[in-house]
Amino acid sequence: MLSKQQFWPWACTLLSLSTFGNVAKADNPIVQDIYTADPAPVVYNDRIYVFTGHDNNGATFYDMTDWRLISSADAVNWQHHGSPMSLTTFKWANANAWAGQVIERNGKFYYYAPVRHSTGAMAIGVAVSNSITGPYTDALGKPLVENNEIDPTVWIDDNGQAYLYWGNPGLYYVKLNADMISYSGGVNQVSLTTAGFGTRTGNAQRPTTFEEGPWLYKRNGLYYMIYAADCCSEDIRYSTGPTATGPWTYRGVIMPSQGRSFTNHPGIIDFKGNSYFFYHNGALPGGGGYARSVAVESFTYRSDGTIPQIDMTTNGPAQIGTLNPYVRQEAETIAWSSGIQIETCSEGGYSVGYIKSGSYIKVKGVNFGNGAKTFTARVASAGNGGDIQVRLDSQSGSIVATCTVRNTGGWQSWASVSCPVSNANGVHDVYFVYSSSDKNSYLFNVNWWQFA
Repeated sequence: MLSKQQFWPWACTLLSLSTFGNVAKADNPIVQDIYTADPAPVVYNDRIYVFTGHDNNGATFYDMTDWRLISSADAVNWQHHGSPMSLTTFKWANANAWAGQVIERNGKFYYYAPVRHSTGAMAIGVAVSNSITGPYTDALGKPLVENNEIDPTVWIDDNGQAYLYWGNPGLYYVKLNADMISYSGGVNQVSLTTAGFGTRTGNAQRPTTFEEGPWLYKRNGLYYMIYAADCCSEDIRYSTGPTATGPWTYRGVIMPSQGRSFTNHPGIIDFKGNSYFFYHNGALPGGGGYARSVAVESFTYRSDGTIPQIDMTTNGPAQIGTLNPYVRQEAETIAWSSGIQIETCSEGGYSVGYIKSGSYIKVKGVNFGNGAKTFTARVASAGNGGDIQVRLDSQSGSIVATCTVRNTGGWQSWASVSCPVSNANGVHDVYFVYSSSDKNSYLFNVNWWQFA
């Protein structure tokens, strides 16, 4: 069994955003209602989907019992999809829903995740779904691989050969079969040389910088192995190679140790002509090594394919395009928020709930064109209700609409409310500010909204 010092893995209760207050109007971290970690982005159907771990509130170690999922079409407004998988998916596991990754093949989605086997050892399980949003079910009823190491990453090469890497403190890989739930050729251990993974100082047992969290991908004919390095605090480094199995050449630091978390975990994708680097930190109030938050930065590769140093910001990347307010938008599509939680909706999908007076949601880059005339929201309330104030460009910005929500007969008894809109033209950040003279009670839930 590995000791606590040998690996630093990543950490399902809902955490109210009222905990976070009005901490920022920026867009990083990209989830604010719960603590998230270990981002695993994947591009599918013109959206970025980011699978994350979930640090349970109040944890003093990596207390993680489910995974979460968000997605975006513009890299700034993130729709919440709840939990696609949890520890209960793997009946043979009893703890540690840590850093996993999802990949699509032949219309199915495969979720590789490290969990603690009931024997006490860490193992890699694989679950499968017909939908990227899940739910995922155990594909094998047992571990796919088990050598007491963690953090799987998966890649399908151009010739169809899939590779699964994982490891801490070692680095291992298998060649997956086309079914993605079995492998051929046995488990291979990578030789961790200083030429391949850099030199670590002060740790005779771990002479290279490799620590954990490998992330494998290929771009323009070059294979990249991104990983969490040194310990602790960790930074992010990388190596490159001519094949998916190396030989690896150490390239240097991508992201220095920053951000109030002594761990980090990388994920890199290209999307609509832009490159994105996902990571986690402890930036939210109450955040730290066991209460982490996923964030993202955009970057540009150098002409030789090397990666520049990337620093953590609160701004995040630029928005791709604008958001169309004249089609139905899920209320849980959020650039920034405070004082809300995401919950299952009886009408399907998810809704925004636990709203009190002063709670708000920011949606970035909304394009009203020549002007909106009406705002409609789908709401439910078992309380006294309250107002939805539609404000432009800030939490205290000009009010262009106010819809009053009354008691609908239950928290899942849904009704539509509409109100007139004035002076909403062009592109603006929209703040839905929830208001009532009752400062203590929950007001209402919101399923979706739309302008006309």
